[in-house]
Amino acid sequence: MSSSNSVTVQILDKEYSIICPQEERNNLVSAARYLDGKMREIRSSGKVIGADRIAVMAALNITHDLLHKQEQPDVQASGSTREQVRDLLERVDLVLSTDPEPPKG
Repeated sequence: MSSSNSVTVQILDKEYSIICPQEERNNLVSAARYLDGKMREIRSSGKVIGADRIAVMAALNITHDLLHKQEQPDVQASGSTREQVRDLLERVDLVLSTDPEPPKG
């Protein structure tokens, strides 16, 4: 694959270059923002130290949320789920926009 299929995302102040199909770029960027937000949330709690431990805790939290949602009856409309996802992404964007940028160097 060529470098034109590469997307650079930033998660917990580190850049990752990931190869993905053009049509999946937006989903990948959204997923990276969501993960970054969860990891920053965990890091700011001060209870977990170390990027690898923070990543594992974020993965566990995200997986727990996913499994919990799958267990719920499909009473919610698709539009309601979209609104919840949109609200989560807006909160992540807000956290990212208020978080001070790391020093370049």
